[in-house]
Amino acid sequence: MEPGLALGPRQDNLDQTPRRRYVFLMSTPALLGLFMFLVLPFLMAVVMSFTDQRLLSPNETGWVGLRNYDRLLSVNWLVQQPERDTAGQALRDDDGQIEYPRLRTLLRSDPALRDYKEFTSWNIGEQRFIVLAKDPHFIRSFLNTLLFVLLVVPLQCGLALALALLINRQLKGIYLFRTVFFSPVVTSIVVVSIVWSFLYHRDLGLFNHYLQAMSFGLIGPIDWLGDPDWAMPSIVIMSAWQAAGVQMLIFLAGLQGISQDLYEAAELDGAGAWSKFWHVTLPGLKNTLVFVIISTTIQAFGLFTQVDVMTRGGPRARPRR
Repeated sequence: MEPGLALGPRQDNLDQTPRRRYVFLMSTPALLGLFMFLVLPFLMAVVMSFTDQRLLSPNETGWVGLRNYDRLLSVNWLVQQPERDTAGQALRDDDGQIEYPRLRTLLRSDPALRDYKEFTSWNIGEQRFIVLAKDPHFIRSFLNTLLFVLLVVPLQCGLALALALLINRQLKGIYLFRTVFFSPVVTSIVVVSIVWSFLYHRDLGLFNHYLQAMSFGLIGPIDWLGDPDWAMPSIVIMSAWQAAGVQMLIFLAGLQGISQDLYEAAELDGAGAWSKFWHVTLPGLKNTLVFVIISTTIQAFGLFTQVDVMTRGGPRARPRR
């Protein structure tokens, strides 16, 4: 065996050592920034969640353990029996509804339920089933956010994919369309929310104006942001429109990475537009689609600005000015 061959791997390791030190040295500022502005605040938030820390309070911070999580996440239930007369019949009010004992009285009489409030209820026969929560506002907000995510993620990803397929075609003025479709992303979400609030206005909004014109007045003005049945779809549509430009560019990059030979082979086999999309485009966008869905879901869970600006916390939160 030649000596040079025996010392080759060791020599390579020696040559890699300065390179590794150089890479670590160059990445240190970025790693330090990530630690200070991402990892450290996250760890501090986790630790502070086990205390009674208030950022603007002069009082000393105390350790409370799981008390904050218990207040936010505790859920219970209660079954109410109707009030009955001497004959055993359920009492009814003037509207014919069954009367039940006051819930506040029942909660105060039971020490285990004293901190709970009503979240929702329904009747089955003469019994009334009540779901209780220590913080019903948090539970309702979480469920509304989850509903928003379930609605906006498929709508926004589908819209972005459709726009990417449209822009990927070699059409005239395609760069103008790219700019137009991406412009809402670089616009402040506060500005976009205010503009759409005017569009959604019940009396002066453009949407209601066109809706009444196209239906010849048969469909009356809709209170898009004041009606609980319409507020969520309205915010979902606006959010999907505003943020679809980012996913559109990601999908466009994925589409341009698919070899045209695959489309030509599929076309030679007699595949139509739908078959090529289903068997060539979607498999080619598999990794891109996973990334887009995950990133869109993360962004959707951060919902706040649209609701705060457009509905001031929700149709039932407080009257709109």
